[in-house]
Amino acid sequence: MQVAFLVGLLAAIFALFIGRVQEGLKAEFGRRRGLVWLAPAALTVYFAAASLAAGGVERELLLIMLAYTAAPVACAFWRGSDFLTIALLWLPLEFPALAARLIAKHSQGFLHSVAYGIAIVLGLTLFACFRGISGMKINRPREWRDAGRALAGFALTAPVLAAVGIAIGFIPMPHLPTAGAGKMAGAAGIILAGTALPEEILFRSMIQNLMMQRWGGSRWVLIAASVIFGAAHLDNGPQTTPNWRYMILATIAGFAYGRVFQASTTVLASALFHMMVDWTKHFFF
Repeated sequence: MQVAFLVGLLAAIFALFIGRVQEGLKAEFGRRRGLVWLAPAALTVYFAAASLAAGGVERELLLIMLAYTAAPVACAFWRGSDFLTIALLWLPLEFPALAARLIAKHSQGFLHSVAYGIAIVLGLTLFACFRGISGMKINRPREWRDAGRALAGFALTAPVLAAVGIAIGFIPMPHLPTAGAGKMAGAAGIILAGTALPEEILFRSMIQNLMMQRWGGSRWVLIAASVIFGAAHLDNGPQTTPNWRYMILATIAGFAYGRVFQASTTVLASALFHMMVDWTKHFFF
């Protein structure tokens, strides 16, 4: 049952990659801007159903979710800063202590994943459909070379990440994988859907894209976007936090992901590249 909620969110994300769906929502929002206020209510109801599947619903938690989803909608509706809208979507998930205390330990991982999926669905709705921000590349690949760009990025960047990661003590020396082929293949899909694609939508389609639209596509802007991506990993393990080792590796990777995103027709290219990096680290280091 819990898997069904995650699959439902993933299906909603991929539905928003369809041009006809995006254009239909843009047209509806163009006629009636107030329709966007249905999103917080619908997503909170979805979260409530997921909470029931996980074992129970806390009223205070639902109020937090309603406030969390309503805040970025309000910012976008009243034409506030796009960067503030992103912060309202992202930072509560980076620092979820208030909500976490209301969730049983066994449900925290699942409900955090649901909240993350809700954030991506809401972000795509606001930026790609309601605001109509250009350059997000929320679409299916338009040329086969996108896959080649992802593979080339991985081939060039993976040795650098491995060398730096070993040198600074973030990862051990490489080893042969101990997992079976089926588990390794399944993990690729899970990493792509659960980590790589959501992070690429947030950090490349939203943050990097908006920075480049405002300040141009110079290398310094790309570096700044990469540092933001790296800093987002400071509170991640397995080392003690702030995890400067992780930030260094993530900043290097973020720069490479950003270059592939710039060169490609779809954010799926940098997401594929991102997945390959995480998958390799998981099984070979």
